Amino acid sequence: MATWAEKDFSPPGEPCLDSFAAPGDDQTYTMYHGTSREAAVIIGMRGFRQSSDGMLGRGVYLSRDLQKASRYPLDLPASQRAVIKVNVNVGKVTKIDRQGHPMQKTWHYYGYDMAWCPPQCGMVPSGLEEDCLWDPDRITVLEVMDASEDQPQFGRRAEPPPGCCIC
Repeated sequence: MATWAEKDFSPPGEPCLDSFAAPGDDQTYTMYHGTSREAAVIIGMRGFRQSSDGMLGRGVYLSRDLQKASRYPLDLPASQRAVIKVNVNVGKVTKIDRQGHPMQKTWHYYGYDMAWCPPQCGMVPSGLEEDCLWDPDRITVLEVMDASEDQPQFGRRAEPPPGCCIC
């Protein structure tokens, strides 16, 4: 069954409607993580790991907006990207809605499990929402999808990279 984000193929830069809703504490949401096809295979085998740093500090970067995740990594062509669809138990969530927020990179030390940047708050150049989750064990991988520029292909399982002997 398709989720709201899979049906939302708005023009680039227009957030999905549901991404404006603040995630509730201790809820489970379908989210997306954009990565290279090769990294998607490794994540499938070993699970997610925290990024060492980023706009919101350490953590796993995700979005409820499929459009946002499909753009990453920014330096790769769409043919080399994949989107990992996941379920995430978000735990305790805080909103970080401006550069220089007092907890921008320290939110976890205040007892939060996830930091949420709402869409169009000025934090993310694309204007789309972004989340940073501290504990990768809160993530359940559902599937890996192609990040093709041909939007209707979303939801199609990505083929393993050439030469992959793990899949």
